[in-house]
Amino acid sequence: MRFLRRSTPDTASVDSAAADIDDAASKAYTAGKGRATPKRRDAEAKRRGPVAPPPTTMREAMKRNKELRKANPVSKDERRAAAKVRRAGMMSGEEKYLPVRDRGPVKAYVRDVVDSRRNLLGLFMPLAIVVFLGLLFTQTNPAYVQVSTYFTLFTMAMLLVMAVEGITNGRKIKKAVQERFPKEAGATRGIGMYAFVRASQIRKLRVPKPRLKAGDPIPS
Repeated sequence: MRFLRRSTPDTASVDSAAADIDDAASKAYTAGKGRATPKRRDAEAKRRGPVAPPPTTMREAMKRNKELRKANPVSKDERRAAAKVRRAGMMSGEEKYLPVRDRGPVKAYVRDVVDSRRNLLGLFMPLAIVVFLGLLFTQTNPAYVQVSTYFTLFTMAMLLVMAVEGITNGRKIKKAVQERFPKEAGATRGIGMYAFVRASQIRKLRVPKPRLKAGDPIPS
């Protein structure tokens, strides 16, 4: 008889009830993200993208400045004022306005050493100008030819002395840098050439401007 049998629950209704329970449990409990909430500055940096490395060449710097001007247009007067500030900062030796090759305490020390000395290399540019002007004028006068020959020999001798002086000063400055900055890794790389170029420039045209006069002691 059917009424004596034990009723069997409906499978579909059981599954539906179990699903309702699971939904309720999932709404009541929110699973963790499994990671820490990022900081605001990190999130902003991620949105902006990676920071571009500094330009390595003048052409790359000019191209980047052109792109920045297009992205942030400013007036001509504002650009001139900004350029004037950068020029003044670079001439005074402010670190943030200097080119990469002139930055750092090592380069500042080398400039001070070179500027505190009187070097024959300082006559290199004036001598080169005189030689160039002499090449523009050619005459067959025996006296002029004789003077030109003596001047050529004198020029070659001066260039030889300048080269020896540059090599000697470069080695001395390199040794002084090693003693003064022992913890600077690779601090002496290219120091000799940097000192040579600095010494061969006319004092008034050096960038940054010399902080010391010839004969002044180097600050410790």
